[in-house]
Amino acid sequence: MANTASKTRPKHLQLTAIRLPLPGIVSILHRISGAGLFLCLPLLLWLFDASLGSPDTFESFSSVVGHPLAKLLLLGLMWAYLHHFCAGVRFLLLDMHKGLELATARKSSVAVLVVSLTLTVILGVKLW
Repeated sequence: MANTASKTRPKHLQLTAIRLPLPGIVSILHRISGAGLFLCLPLLLWLFDASLGSPDTFESFSSVVGHPLAKLLLLGLMWAYLHHFCAGVRFLLLDMHKGLELATARKSSVAVLVVSLTLTVILGVKLW
């Protein structure tokens, strides 16, 4: 106990020097995408309501969604949803003790990134 107490610990954690493994990056992106989806939920509900309302509200929906910045925001939200979904499936499998080995966990984190980005590009082409 005395040996560990005498070690000098860093006073400030240097976040730029920490190199996370890929499963850690996927985990952090899962949290960020979930928070982004939650915070943009009112916007998404408003867009959904405007798209299904009267013809006038559909016109306002079309004008908002037609703007390039809105398309870029929707593309980011689409990635957030797809990444959150794919990473959620991965974490469910990990909770069922499937793919806990180091090599399998790394491969599944690569698969999450590849699948979510590929689906985002495919759906983004349809959006744009």
